[in-house]
Amino acid sequence: MATAIHDQVIEVLARVSDTEEVRANPDLALYDLQILDSMKTVELIVALQQELNVEISPAEFDRDAWATPAKMVADVEKRLAA
Repeated sequence: MATAIHDQVIEVLARVSDTEEVRANPDLALYDLQILDSMKTVELIVALQQELNVEISPAEFDRDAWATPAKMVADVEKRLAA
């Protein structure tokens, strides 16, 4: 069952990546398939900070933790719970 946070993260990810594939496949390899690059990642971090009020420093960003939509949602949920 999707949570509100899940839905918000996926919505932002779909908008920034400009692809609906992220909604359908939670295991989509975002970086390997070049759906996200460094510029889109920064845009995504800023959007998530603004829309979900989550603290994500580019310096502490872990690309592996955001390798797929599912991993990204889990990381954001963990940050919001902290």
